[in-house]
Amino acid sequence: MAEKPDDTRQRLLDAAGEIFAEKGFQAATIREICARAGANLAGVNYHFGDKQRLYIEVVAYAHRGDAERPLPEFTPGTPAQQKLRQFVEHMLQVPQEQQCPSWGRRLMMREMAEPSAACMALVDSFVRPKAQMLGAILSELLPPDTPVPDRHLIAYSIVGQCLFHRLHRPLATLVSGEELYRSFDTARLADHITRFTLAALGRACPLGSRGESPPASGPALAQGLPWKEQLASVGRGTLP
Repeated sequence: MAEKPDDTRQRLLDAAGEIFAEKGFQAATIREICARAGANLAGVNYHFGDKQRLYIEVVAYAHRGDAERPLPEFTPGTPAQQKLRQFVEHMLQVPQEQQCPSWGRRLMMREMAEPSAACMALVDSFVRPKAQMLGAILSELLPPDTPVPDRHLIAYSIVGQCLFHRLHRPLATLVSGEELYRSFDTARLADHITRFTLAALGRACPLGSRGESPPASGPALAQGLPWKEQLASVGRGTLP
């Protein structure tokens, strides 16, 4: 039976992903990749041009589950706090297993430790749009004179919390116990990270204050009230 036109290309992607994840870009060889894919040595050159381009395509392929998910869309008038909650939930969501090759996470950990040209391509096509969205949300939450370095650090803090729960679930499960960590579903984690961030920015009640901080969709948050006014609202019983 004749192969489908893209079958060889797909087998090369899968084989290269496994080998790049195991050995890294430098140690992997075209010969080994083609042997594992059951393809002719000329296959890489024909389908991708060279080893560098193959690697860039493999990294993009490993990230396709995320790349295929559209960014949140906000209706006019959506409060910044609610936008932040939706953005955080988007960041926490893990693509379905069939969208992510088994070697994808290992390859991305390598790439984050030693960024390559493939990482730059990923930043331009995938990471930067998310960064721009988060930056726009923070511009609505932060004072206008907030220094650019502080804006970047705040954004990294938000994204860092999300990536911890996406990438380190097995470790967190060992620390917290399986039953407890299983209770931290996406919605609960999104609520916590949003409240934690808003409290740090002075836009929500401090965590641990009398009356738990209201959800990101609550009236006081929607109005953008400072946390002291929100806390007073809690005392008056005017928050849910």
